[in-house]
Amino acid sequence: MFCSISGVTPQEPVVSTKSGALFEKRLILKHIKDIGVDPVSQDPLTEDDLLEIKSNKAVKPRLASGASIPGMLATFQNEWDAFVLSTYSLEQQLHTARQELSYSLYQHDAATRVIARLKKERDEARALLAETEARAAAAPAEVAPHRPDVANGKRAPEEHAEAAPTKKAKAGITQEIVAEMTACNVELSQSRKKRQIPATLASADALERYTQLSSHPLHKTAKPGIIACDINSDKDWILTGGVDAQVVVFDRPAGQIKATLAGHTKKVNAVKFVPQTDLLLSASSDKTVRVWKGSDEGKYQCVHVLTDHASDVRALTLHATNHYFVTASSDKTWGFYDLASGLCLTQVADPSVTDGYTCASFHPDGLILGTGTAESLVRIWDVKSQANVAKFEGHSGPVNAISFSENGYFLATAARDGVKLWDLRKLKNFRTFAPWDADTDCNTVEFDHSGSYLAAGGADVRIYAVGTVKQEWNTVKTFPDLSGTSKILNAKFGKDASYLAVTSMDRNLRVFGLAPELATVGE
Repeated sequence: MFCSISGVTPQEPVVSTKSGALFEKRLILKHIKDIGVDPVSQDPLTEDDLLEIKSNKAVKPRLASGASIPGMLATFQNEWDAFVLSTYSLEQQLHTARQELSYSLYQHDAATRVIARLKKERDEARALLAETEARAAAAPAEVAPHRPDVANGKRAPEEHAEAAPTKKAKAGITQEIVAEMTACNVELSQSRKKRQIPATLASADALERYTQLSSHPLHKTAKPGIIACDINSDKDWILTGGVDAQVVVFDRPAGQIKATLAGHTKKVNAVKFVPQTDLLLSASSDKTVRVWKGSDEGKYQCVHVLTDHASDVRALTLHATNHYFVTASSDKTWGFYDLASGLCLTQVADPSVTDGYTCASFHPDGLILGTGTAESLVRIWDVKSQANVAKFEGHSGPVNAISFSENGYFLATAARDGVKLWDLRKLKNFRTFAPWDADTDCNTVEFDHSGSYLAAGGADVRIYAVGTVKQEWNTVKTFPDLSGTSKILNAKFGKDASYLAVTSMDRNLRVFGLAPELATVGE
């Protein structure tokens, strides 16, 4: 006997009086409750229409595989194999789910960082816009002179040519300025004879243990590259100029940006602190030089925009009096400026200069100016007469950097063929360093303020102990380029060579120095 619903032998058999079919009692009662009809005849059916049948309890026959010990072992083995396969499948699913979750979390983290960066740039843009609007509201309205000779990048007809304004005549370097620079020269020359190496200067052993202390993303990610750098030793601030056309004032001890100066429209090629003042200088490929003045609140305002050059302004150098500075440009001229008024006193254009200037630096005494050009020449100028008094030949490629030693005797220059050292007393090259391959330019060279160390940057940064004309200049330390660009652009010594500020073609300023735990051990 079999149940008409389940097809198996019923445990509690009942018979329907409507159809005479046999059912399992629990199954037919549930069917009646849900549907209320006989499942065979489809007639209305109630519990009263069911007749119980008394019979022996049905015993489910045992499978043949369970009738012996080997059969039971085989059954257990099959069940165990099925369980293991099921566990493996679940582990595979778990691994796949973890990978998908990890990828989702990575995407979320990347999106969060991008959003945070965009918010920061948005806030900076809003702050700069508000500052610009405030300046525009405070400044008196100025009407730009009408220039009919230029319209939409095209020259106007000849009848308007006479309306073009002419450049104002330069005042020149007066006798009063010459007397001031000469007095400064005498004072510095006398003090140099008495100068001693400071006791706080970092030793060569300490420099060998320098490591990266910090890395600071100061400029925009979209336009990486920190081209210019300067250090204010009194405040321990670092000034940078980047491809993003911004100038950044960075407080190194605090590890934070003090100010971001916007105004240039192209990359900033040179920056300079004016010691013992709140003034900054910046030069750009937009053909302008800007003079910035800081306030007690830490904000900077542009007080002068100098537009005397006709091409990229590549270099800035400050005179020892802190009253004058020189700019050098790709337009084959260099200009001498009065810092207080922002006036260009003289602009020197030498016919022998066949290519633009790339770098410039005052001699520590202030009466000599050194310049480098794209024609591989180093020129030495007498500032008082603006005469070219010496030329140094021998480099290949543009001269990228120039630095006078504090002792006044040595000049270091950098170009594609490495670093050359010149003896200013005999006007000749006495040593050349070529630490990198022929395709790697040396982009920066810098003496520390004491004249004890020389830093050169190309594919990496190399520190040399300054020797003499005859003594070797030994390598003290080599710092790798951690930016991955293989193009170091600046390597500047902090006060007493206590740290080294390095920039390259990424957006980060890196500071190398003696780690605190190593400094404790050294003491």
